[in-house]
Amino acid sequence: MREYIPPATRFVTLPPGFTLHRGGRLHGARIAYESVGQPNAAKDNTILILPGLSPDAHVCSHAEDPSAGWWESMVGAGKPIDTRRWHVICVNSLGSCKGSTGPASPNPSNGEPYGLSFPELSMEDIADAAAFVVRSLGVKQLACVVGASMGAMTSLALAARHPDLTPHLINISGAASAQPFAIAIRALQREAIKSDPQWNQGAYSAESFPKSGMVMARKLAFLTYRSAQEWNQRFGRDKLGLESDSAAPFGIEFSVEGYLECHAHRFTSGFDPNAYLYLSRCIDRFDLAEASRCDVADALARLSVESALVIGVETDFLFPISQQRQIADGLAAGGAQVSYVPLDSPAGHDAFLVDFERFGPPVAAYLASLSPGCQGNLAAVNLLTI
Repeated sequence: MREYIPPATRFVTLPPGFTLHRGGRLHGARIAYESVGQPNAAKDNTILILPGLSPDAHVCSHAEDPSAGWWESMVGAGKPIDTRRWHVICVNSLGSCKGSTGPASPNPSNGEPYGLSFPELSMEDIADAAAFVVRSLGVKQLACVVGASMGAMTSLALAARHPDLTPHLINISGAASAQPFAIAIRALQREAIKSDPQWNQGAYSAESFPKSGMVMARKLAFLTYRSAQEWNQRFGRDKLGLESDSAAPFGIEFSVEGYLECHAHRFTSGFDPNAYLYLSRCIDRFDLAEASRCDVADALARLSVESALVIGVETDFLFPISQQRQIADGLAAGGAQVSYVPLDSPAGHDAFLVDFERFGPPVAAYLASLSPGCQGNLAAVNLLTI
């Protein structure tokens, strides 16, 4: 894998001997981030964006890097997360392969990639690393934390472990713990990678890379990111129209097969297999109630959150909308002012990455309620308020 780090990416080095939730330690680890917009004099206009499993820290285009970011239509001047008003920090998760220290990074003890010697990773570690970045930049309290998918899980861990940083949350297509179906799907993805002989117990190289395992894992994942409704609308039973190749029986025939093949190969060329394994298992293991030894509802109610916007998608079967309703109800039970928005989008779990017409307005309205002069005034927001 050839690592690509956007030119505007900056780095914060974590403290020596950074202790992980499950007991491991990291020395000389770093976290990649990008900063867009300007902090005000009080440094109280900073929004932290916590991404899902695969994105880097380049969330949107800006002067230092005009290339489109992974959330280009949501973040930027005049957009729902308006960088003329807000100072935005986007971090790349600890354990990733997009600039932050992870299994593909050199182990300072021997200069070789960590591989499977990388310590066990948890969502709490990702949250702690993000909190360290924020504080190192001189921000004592965030205006809002925005998390989507895995990032939504991270945002809950951040609120639990760093309540002084997180008075307001936007939690998108997230969960307080993984459900069995999602765990099973990710277990199959990990099995596909580990079953590739080129994986070699995590000791692969650019010349001997588990490409077929990664391609299969990504195809399995992408099937769950979109809904059956969208697959039907987008591809139907269209065929590629290619001549049959007798040397390759049961080859690609339908347009949807070709799409999955192209998408999976493109992803595989830029993502480390071991990082995929670590982050995938990290998602499965997350349980907000684990540390507090209570049920999820009580764990959510114990979070010191003043307000939250919780958005889910009716067609999402990877992070079902019932999980977003659980988050909204739990936060509200703890006294937070919560707006819950169930969206009827055909795009499934990935809707927040593609369906900006539906996601943009509630995000913009909620952030407007946090602006000076109407701080926390969700009554003015046309949302389903609990």
